[in-house]
Amino acid sequence: MSIYPALLSAIVSYLLGSISFARVVTYVWTSGKKNVVDHEIPIDGTNEHYNVVSIGANSVSSMFGPKAGMVVSTFDILKVFLPTLFFKLYFPEQPAYFLIAGVAGLIGHVWPIYYRFHGGAGFSAIMGGLFVIDWLAVLVTPIAGLFLGMVVFRNMVVASLSWLWLLIPWIWWRTDGDLAHILYAVAVNIIFLLAMFPEYKTAMKYKKEGKSLEYGLGNLKSNPMGRGMLKIAKFFRVEIK
Repeated sequence: MSIYPALLSAIVSYLLGSISFARVVTYVWTSGKKNVVDHEIPIDGTNEHYNVVSIGANSVSSMFGPKAGMVVSTFDILKVFLPTLFFKLYFPEQPAYFLIAGVAGLIGHVWPIYYRFHGGAGFSAIMGGLFVIDWLAVLVTPIAGLFLGMVVFRNMVVASLSWLWLLIPWIWWRTDGDLAHILYAVAVNIIFLLAMFPEYKTAMKYKKEGKSLEYGLGNLKSNPMGRGMLKIAKFFRVEIK
């Protein structure tokens, strides 16, 4: 592996990943009258609100509905998909370059240089890289994670996040233990966990106040994806705690 293509992959992918389409779409949608950073999420059953923490498709869908959220999600996928695809096509014999692109694009999304390093959690950005790295993982791991959470563990957190954890054994199996691909899957999980730390701090704040359930329900009810998860949980009779 040559250092120069690796650096080019990292820099280009990070800069593209740093484009916050949640902010762009909100600006266009409202003709510059609103900023997604100022959006507030209600605490269920109370008059309290808190400023949105992660700036991404869910934040926009919470403000304007699923269509706006889908627009943001599509662009967030493409901004990682395109550079990852380019480096895969241009350097087909060297997977490290497109794997770097997938990771760097995610880092840009989570910590964008253009917005004081305040970005989103990275679901769509991860999907953008996976469409190139292993498109089947985009279908298999979310379904497997949902089944694991709703049917096996009967836990909403597991249902929401375990597809990322499953990426590591899945990638291991799909690539016959290729170290570069495994490191990619591990890196994605670590970056996502770090990206979720501000959300975790907010959750802990309300847990100390005895409002953990209200915080969680408010978060889920605020956007179409969360409401969908609540419907699935209701179908499987999973208790929300």
